[in-house]
Amino acid sequence: MKARSRSIIILGVLFGYILLQFLWWEVLLVRQTGQIIDLKQKIIELSTTNESRLIEEIDLLHQKKKMQVMMVVGEGTVFLLLLLFGIYKIKQAQDKETTLNNQQKNFFLSITHELKTPIAATKLQLQTLQKQKLNELTQQTLIANALTETERLNNLIDNVLLASRLDAGEFMFKLEKQNLSETVTGILNRYYKKEIASGELKLKIDEQIFAEIDESSFPSIITNLVDNALKYSPDRKEITLELLSEKNASILSVQDKGCGISAIDKGKIFNKFFRAGNEETRSSKGTGLGLYIVSYIIKNHGATMLVKDNLPKGSIFEIRFNAV
Repeated sequence: MKARSRSIIILGVLFGYILLQFLWWEVLLVRQTGQIIDLKQKIIELSTTNESRLIEEIDLLHQKKKMQVMMVVGEGTVFLLLLLFGIYKIKQAQDKETTLNNQQKNFFLSITHELKTPIAATKLQLQTLQKQKLNELTQQTLIANALTETERLNNLIDNVLLASRLDAGEFMFKLEKQNLSETVTGILNRYYKKEIASGELKLKIDEQIFAEIDESSFPSIITNLVDNALKYSPDRKEITLELLSEKNASILSVQDKGCGISAIDKGKIFNKFFRAGNEETRSSKGTGLGLYIVSYIIKNHGATMLVKDNLPKGSIFEIRFNAV
């Protein structure tokens, strides 16, 4: 960081020096042009006895002086604009690099936490099973918890690998007509049994809703949106997943009553690695890949997504698939 600051200072000093040098030569050229014209005028005055001829020559010199000054000022202005444009583009590139570096730093901080948490939880469950004599019910509970954490770890790794494949253009989408009602219900029962049973995740799924989806990537839409809603909903407030059919569309929405998304962040949340705030002080963890993946998959499904405020508080992610 210090090296970067030093390079910016050196670059600023160099540009300042170039600018001052340019201004100095600009003034010098204008002065020299004026002096040359004045000398020519004196020569003409001394060598010409015809008064009308003298006036013509002097007028011509003044016009020439004006044109040369305009030429110097014009070329200088163009040079100055190019210099300022160069400074702007360099600053823009540095800002983009700084932003990307910060996002990558946040990603590595968050991915470390996200990977260690399920590993530590699974280790604890297994150590408890190993060291203590437990009844059958407790054993099954610990095993179920360990499997849940393993599934969480698997989802995280899948997200990272999927993002890499999407970036490289290696993922092939194969859209086929599917029963969306059954597919969504199956995904939710696999990953969110506990949240559904506790009432934390409420379902409103109409039957016999169909859409063309890619079977391998579609689950990432559901898991990422639901995980986000759970993550940003304090005090385990109710989350609603709704699937319904309209005349020309199948509509999937995830609604939460969490902290909501600011107007500024709504335009950034689908950018890769974007997470509001700083990873070292942020209370909720994540990788900044989830919504990026969701956005990419939705575009390749020919679907659209809206992010709306859930009044009085929270957010709504609404996806519209073409009706089939």
